[in-house]
Amino acid sequence: MVRSDIEKFLLSVEKPGRYVGGEPNSVVKNRDEVNIRFAFCFPDVYEIGMSHLGMKILYGLYNAIPDVWCERVFAPWPDMEEKMRAHSVPLYGLESGDSLKEFDFVGFTLQYELSYSNIFTMLHLSGIPFLSAERANDDPIVVLGGPCVCNPEPLADLADIVSLGEGEEVSIEMFDLYRRHKLSGHFDRRKFLREAADIPGLYIPSLYDVRYHEDGTIAAFTPKDGAPATIQKRVIQDMSAVYYPEKFVVPIIEIVHDRAVTEIFRGCIRGCRFCQAGYIYRPNREKDYRTADSQSRSLCDTTGYEEVSLSSLSSSD
Repeated sequence: MVRSDIEKFLLSVEKPGRYVGGEPNSVVKNRDEVNIRFAFCFPDVYEIGMSHLGMKILYGLYNAIPDVWCERVFAPWPDMEEKMRAHSVPLYGLESGDSLKEFDFVGFTLQYELSYSNIFTMLHLSGIPFLSAERANDDPIVVLGGPCVCNPEPLADLADIVSLGEGEEVSIEMFDLYRRHKLSGHFDRRKFLREAADIPGLYIPSLYDVRYHEDGTIAAFTPKDGAPATIQKRVIQDMSAVYYPEKFVVPIIEIVHDRAVTEIFRGCIRGCRFCQAGYIYRPNREKDYRTADSQSRSLCDTTGYEEVSLSSLSSSD
């Protein structure tokens, strides 16, 4: 849904298709019929974020839940950012046009460290306080995920929740807990976060005291209020059974990877010492070739793409 307050300057920015939404296969729900609204934020420009497979998977998974509405949010290009600031337009979800302040969750995927500054730009454009400790009870819950949260401490003060590992299963558990708290009639942010700490794979930075050596390395990591002493990353065991979308949002402008994508395995058999991804995504888990074939055909049928890429680490293996 195109926001009425950006229509007047859309033609004065580069690639207005980045900001209007309405693409084929995008999901629009009735605000009054959902309990949980999730803003999936990719802290980079539209063409890069729309090429990210993780967003495609979780967007489909979340929206398959009847009372959950997930929308996409990308960092505006500098020309659009300037217009938004000049006209006091908040950062918004592409599907509804609503400000991020109106969402229950604002989730950022951290794919590379150079995108970190864009997180602050997006929060500032949304009017959401940078620090978790400064957010009020009715502010969105800010969640960080993705490969870079294997070291969450650089952004720990920003995060309400850090999701370690793969998100398909842990997200559903987090939504179930949030739903119970929200429907109880009185949502208590602190109580929700404390109970979220008991979900394996969720790190709640506010429940831990971290002390540092003079060189910046961690000297002590002390849990509070009964929070777990260690947090294990979540790992999907069966790649053939885990959710995979039957369709993707089809962009209306050219993106970096403008084709269907089928994930064929996670992890890598090689174990190269220089490769961050080879360690983060362990262990190696392959998808049955018949499942990959069926998913590829479905994506071509529902998107119109005639090209499929096979996604994994070292796919030729």
